[in-house]
Amino acid sequence: MEFVSEFLRALFDLSNAMAPYILFGLLFAGVLHVFVPQSIVKKHLGKDSLWSVIKATLFGIPLPVCSCGVIPLAAGMKKSGASNGATLAFLISTPITGVDSILATYGIFGWIFTLYRVVTSMIISIVAGVLANFSTEKEEPLTQEAASCESGSCCSNSCADVKKESKIVAALRYAFGTLLEDIASPLLFGLLLGALITVAIPKDLSAVLVEYTWLSYVIAIAIAVPMYVCATASLPIAAGLILAGVSPGAAFVFLSAGPATNTVTIGVVKKMLGLRTLVIYLGTIIVGSILFGLGLDVLFVDVDVKELVNMDEEAGVLAWISSALLWLLMLYYILKSILFHQKSCSDTGCA
Repeated sequence: MEFVSEFLRALFDLSNAMAPYILFGLLFAGVLHVFVPQSIVKKHLGKDSLWSVIKATLFGIPLPVCSCGVIPLAAGMKKSGASNGATLAFLISTPITGVDSILATYGIFGWIFTLYRVVTSMIISIVAGVLANFSTEKEEPLTQEAASCESGSCCSNSCADVKKESKIVAALRYAFGTLLEDIASPLLFGLLLGALITVAIPKDLSAVLVEYTWLSYVIAIAIAVPMYVCATASLPIAAGLILAGVSPGAAFVFLSAGPATNTVTIGVVKKMLGLRTLVIYLGTIIVGSILFGLGLDVLFVDVDVKELVNMDEEAGVLAWISSALLWLLMLYYILKSILFHQKSCSDTGCA
């Protein structure tokens, strides 16, 4: 019973710490989506040049798109003539950050950690893009997953166009409808897992991971690369790792590699950009995440890692309201998804 009580307390604290920033980030993302047309993103990225890679990286950083939702955008960019390097840089920088994730990172980890995350994601993306431009390889047809994503069936919410309506209404609809519905399940999973990690990792295991930092890095990479987790939903998991005593560098490895990779995106990169580009994609993310994780541990060498996670004992009214609203919306969209799946099964039959 004590474990359940500690788990609920940890979940409560995580929710209150993140909810205001997540909701504000979603709102800002909706405004960005409405007022910055996606056609602009595809326009200037065709040359095999450093500048095209940098522009693709800068375009991708603020966009609130997950590692599934970025596939149709990247495929469209590639078909419009974007270089391998620009496409790869966009594929990496976009899911790692996003304006909603940036604000949520600031809310829970502070501005130094946030700035470090943004800058290092830019460096990883640019390095990968430059290396990809040096690698010329015949491209293969897109995978079925990529083709379905491009047509909007893989992540239909992320790929849907905003209807012609008031820009304010469109922004709100995208922020708290399309975008939040896309991340509701992984965000709930992230909150639950983050709280569970906080209370469930044994103290002796935490001590081992602290003493042997390399082991925590290996574990973080092994979990992060194949796993689907969006940038915002990865934050409570990272917070749970730090609160359990794991080094901030290892948590950073998960924050960097987790959103940037998953099994579907790996397959799409191989087919769309080639095997050598896939090796560059995975190698740059893994090596870059580990190196910058080591750098973060050096930066915070004299800091109590648990002090990095900003979770006040007494949450304010805004945090309470934001947390309640976020949970209501998450549970609504998850229930809606379950009911839709059940209806589809009853109409068509499920294997």
